[in-house]
Amino acid sequence: MLHNVCSKTERTVRAIIGLGLLSMLFFLEAPVSYFGLIGLVPIATAVFRYCPISHMLGVNTCRMEQKHA
Repeated sequence: MLHNVCSKTERTVRAIIGLGLLSMLFFLEAPVSYFGLIGLVPIATAVFRYCPISHMLGVNTCRMEQKHA
């Protein structure tokens, strides 16, 4: 599997931002609160260690050496 979000710090920041956005569901009124569901995206990228936007932009925060055959 391809991983492009490897840093533990980056994954933690993504999870905290996601939880912050998700909290909008509980603190705002009904129509606006649904924007809090956007918080699921950074949480998913932290859990699965893959960000499709970073992949499209060619950003890879993994510092592991890749072996070429």
